[in-house]
This record gives sequence, C-alpha cells and structure tokens, in this order.
Amino acid sequence: MLLLLSPAKDLSTLPAPTVKCTTIPVLLEHSQPLVNKIRGFTAKRLSKLMGVNPKIAELNVERYQRWNTPFTQKNATPAAMLFNGEAYRGLDARSMDAADLAFAQHYLRILSGLYGVLRPLDLMQPYRLEMGTKLKVGRPKDLYGYWGTRISDVLKEDLVRSGSKAIINLASNEYSKVVQLDEFGVPVITPVFKDRVGAGYNMLMVYAKHQRGAMARHVIQHRILEPNKLKKYDGDGYRFSKEDSTETEFVFLRDTRQ
Repeated sequence: MLLLLSPAKDLSTLPAPTVKCTTIPVLLEHSQPLVNKIRGFTAKRLSKLMGVNPKIAELNVERYQRWNTPFTQKNATPAAMLFNGEAYRGLDARSMDAADLAFAQHYLRILSGLYGVLRPLDLMQPYRLEMGTKLKVGRPKDLYGYWGTRISDVLKEDLVRSGSKAIINLASNEYSKVVQLDEFGVPVITPVFKDRVGAGYNMLMVYAKHQRGAMARHVIQHRILEPNKLKKYDGDGYRFSKEDSTETEFVFLRDTRQ
C-alpha cells in the first residue's frame, strides 16, 4: 500500500537524529521557480498571499532568502522529522528505528506545495507554502496548475516500484486533490476518524489529523500491506465501524477521548 500524508505548517526547531541514506526530493528542480518567485515578495505581499500574520510572513521571507541547493544534512532535514504538526506527532518518525524508516521510505509519501512529493528521508529546508495558495508562476494560476500531473506521475512510478496494490489516502482534501487518484487503477481508501459529540459522531480535526499520522505509524511498524488489515486499528480508543464504512472510506469511531 502507498500511504499519502499532507505536510504540516508547524516545523520542528530541534536537531534531527542522525539518519543514514537520506535522499533528495524527486521534483526538487521544480521547486526552484517557486522559490525564485516568492523571493521577490515583500513580507506584506507574502502575508496577503498566504493569509498569515506579519510575523509569520517575515519568518518565511527569511526562509526563502536562505533556501539554497544542494541539500545536505548540514543545511537540510529529513522531511518526516522536520514537519511537526499533529499528524507528525502521531507519526513520530524521530523515534523510529532504521528498519521502520526503510519501510516508510518505501511506502509513505508526503504531498507538498513547494516540493511536490516527498519521501520521509528526503532532505528539505524549512518553508511554508500551502497547496491551495494562489501563486502564479508562468501560465498556471495556482499551485494545482503548476504541479499539473507531475506529482501523479511520480506516485504512479512509486506504486509500480513498491508493488503496491492500493493507496491509503491520509492526506487532506486540499492536498489529495492535486493527485488524480481516480486515474491510478488501484483502490483508493480514505480512513476517517470521528469522535462522539452528543448523540452522534463528528470529525474533530485536531484528533483526526493526529490519527492520520498514528495510522501511518501503525502501518509502518506492523508492516501492513493489505488494506483490510487496517480495520483492526484501535489506536487511542478508535474502532472500525463496519456500518458506517464503504469500500473506499473506512470509518473509525471513538466514544471517549483518552
């Protein structure tokens, strides 16, 4: 199975563990035009483009000015260890051993507005650029147009290379829609996590994001290659609900938050 995750806005400021066999993003050459474009923006313009406050805009002006290749372990960090949002706290790549990381490198892919697609051990430098940003580079009016089919083309090759027979979509709609998932010719399954709220169940985003990463970690640590085995997932009190699920959407419910 090929796992898809979104990136995170929050980035770790802690030194990453020493990791062997780091790699370079496959689509890195296509990142440079985006960096060049953003380098011409003032903090005020970047704040408006990204919808962020002036402090965050200033930080990212600095990041893009410092961004440079080639990437090395001195100036860049493995992607799965630099992202630090809820999903990545659930994934907790920093605590994985070499065998776990090797499995993750084979089956986990992170979608990115700046890098297109990343493997967990791909080196990256800090950035902020959400896929939904209306950044115009050349003719395309936004990042969806800019990346076009490039990300899908890479993922199709990864499917063949890894021998995967299904895609587990743990990415948000903002990111997964950049990939033409209906053209892959394999089942695409989206896990959904809901918590009891009153008399029913709703998706509470902070918990859902954490579980996306936690499920990816579960797959990696248990070397799961068959989608149906995901139904046994019971992390943090969630349980698979057969009644609420379909062939393409696996629903997990939780009655009491732990």
